Amino acid sequence: MTVQDPSSDYDAELEPSEIHNVLRNDRRRHTLKHLRDTEGVISVDTLAEHIAAIETGESPPPRNVRKSVYVSLHQTHLPKLDELDIIDYDQRSQEIELLDRAQEVEVYMEVVPKGDISWATYYLGISLLGVVTLLSAKFGLLFISSFGIEFWSWYFLVLFGLSALYHAYSERSQRVLE
Repeated sequence: MTVQDPSSDYDAELEPSEIHNVLRNDRRRHTLKHLRDTEGVISVDTLAEHIAAIETGESPPPRNVRKSVYVSLHQTHLPKLDELDIIDYDQRSQEIELLDRAQEVEVYMEVVPKGDISWATYYLGISLLGVVTLLSAKFGLLFISSFGIEFWSWYFLVLFGLSALYHAYSERSQRVLE
């Protein structure tokens, strides 16, 4: 995505409370994710329809929901993101564009689709499985002990390393700005 920053003269990094305030609202998170996934400038109408479809699970979403989303974006969420220089929101043309400062918020946006698990939960699961497997191997439980502790140690070390490599690769491809 090509991102222009016409106002790159902001003073300092965003405060943690400002980042928390941005991310605690679903519509602002959906806005940032959609802008990250979209090339260039988008209209408020397009964004409102996208968010309304997510909220209702219907495509196209009902008109009254689209209108409600549009009003809340226009009056509350987009001005807030614009004020923090995370997006450029032109109220006259009703167009939005992601700015460089979005990177400060992106760090905290691990978007986990419904039914999936976060990377933190995944790594915790591998660690717990590794500990249980190594203890089972040490005490001769089940078939696990037939492979030995050294095999299982290497297995989980390689699994953890490959998972971290994939995680780093997938995170790099999902960055807001390159």
